Amino acid sequence: MALSSEEKTKVISKFATASGDTGSPEVQVALLTEKIKKLADHLKEHKKDVHSRRGLLSMVSKRRRLLTYLSKKDDGRYRKVLELLGLSK
Repeated sequence: MALSSEEKTKVISKFATASGDTGSPEVQVALLTEKIKKLADHLKEHKKDVHSRRGLLSMVSKRRRLLTYLSKKDDGRYRKVLELLGLSK
């Protein structure tokens, strides 16, 4: 369920704001979104996996907090991330 290093590198290169950027909110949100997608697929097959469901909810709330921070800091970057990831407000 974890992202492989190739997947992480691909996501980081797409959303990085500068060379070597791995900690910006955009990158963090994009990585969380990929993890959430993988975990959601896992939970479709394993419906009784309560521990993973709790982790999923934790990731979703962390992503929401990062998006809230980004919207307060710079609305343009926030809207760009939402558009690129296909998330709704």
